[in-house]
Amino acid sequence: MGFDYGFSLDHPNNLVIWEAQFGDFFNGAQIIIDTYITSSEEKWMYQSSLVLLLPHGFDGAGPEHSSSRIERFLQMSSSREDSIDSDNINCFISHPTTPANYFHLLRRQMCMPFRKPLIIASPKLLLRLPECTSNLNEMNTNTSFQSVLDDPKIKSKKNVKRLIFVFGKHYYALEAEKSKLKLENVAIIRIEELVPFPANEIKKVLEEYPNAKEFVWSQEEHRNM
Repeated sequence: MGFDYGFSLDHPNNLVIWEAQFGDFFNGAQIIIDTYITSSEEKWMYQSSLVLLLPHGFDGAGPEHSSSRIERFLQMSSSREDSIDSDNINCFISHPTTPANYFHLLRRQMCMPFRKPLIIASPKLLLRLPECTSNLNEMNTNTSFQSVLDDPKIKSKKNVKRLIFVFGKHYYALEAEKSKLKLENVAIIRIEELVPFPANEIKKVLEEYPNAKEFVWSQEEHRNM
């Protein structure tokens, strides 16, 4: 990871990805993360676009191998709790649930006029899940990364009474159960990025559901974080 971080500094126009086979493989590189990746810009004004691709989601191989400890990266982020985040954060922390959003996330790393480290939680389940697909139009001209994904299967937003906010792969399990129970008054909203926290985007989605009275954060994903 130290080599990749240095390479990203010397070659800022290259997309440098440090991909772990299992989520906990960054444990041995915690010193590099603390000293350089999350703090070098503030200390030395060094900007890096290094991407940490970390499997996550308890897909197998035991609890240590399959958890990328998202909570640890959130603790190291400069995301604010008393105001809305801007681009002035020390890193991005994302969990894309569609191929299109994953594509745009990596593309954004290179198109931005500045450089920030990017931590991606990437459950292996989504690599082979038939429901995890995107239309080519979602990667066409005038498309970009979406930090919040509205429920694409809602026919009438006025009939929705409950909103469920989920982060990560559990969207697909919740959607399957919702379809099985034929719940038309429940919408599942995906939060695709935690840092910077998309407060404005969430607000816009909430405004589209005027009759929603109950809001739930997916406890399953919270426990697996």
